[in-house]
Amino acid sequence: MASTAQPLPAAAAVLTQRRSPMPDALVGPGPNREATEQLIEIALRVPDHGRLSPWRLVLIAGEAKQRWVEKLLQLADQRDDAPKTRVSTRKLASAPLVVVVVSSAIPGHKVPEWEQWLSAGAVCMNLVNGAHALGFGANWLTGWHAYDERATALLGLEEGQKVAGVVLIGSVAAEAPERPRARAADVTRWLEA
Repeated sequence: MASTAQPLPAAAAVLTQRRSPMPDALVGPGPNREATEQLIEIALRVPDHGRLSPWRLVLIAGEAKQRWVEKLLQLADQRDDAPKTRVSTRKLASAPLVVVVVSSAIPGHKVPEWEQWLSAGAVCMNLVNGAHALGFGANWLTGWHAYDERATALLGLEEGQKVAGVVLIGSVAAEAPERPRARAADVTRWLEA
């Protein structure tokens, strides 16, 4: 039977060329309001078993982002691993837009939490791919601030919510060099009858 799929060569080219720039290579200008809304629309087009929307997005830009980073640096200074956490925190500074994807899985639901967590991860990946498709760059991080309760409190997380990703978005000042990638032959196999 012949395939009825209609290829989208431009979309395929975008996806095969995507790379994550270094965090400090993401600079202004970032997406404007209209581009950000389009990016969020792209981000939410993910598999969502049960239509639960088991994720929330926290957008941080402008002066609010500057204050957020300053508060994180203050928290970093209080940690035993302060030098390391300060370096990690500074990675958040240059990107004009940060989107924190929060997994808000519903425990005990018939849709397993694992699937809900994967859906939040898919939102992160759609943000990264969407930013690339719109001509920006993106880098998906976590870091200490995704796991430290005092840091996540700055985001207003509710009980049971977890940071799935901190996605930095901006214009790309320096392209990331190509890096070795997994080869399809090394990670795939066909299931034979």
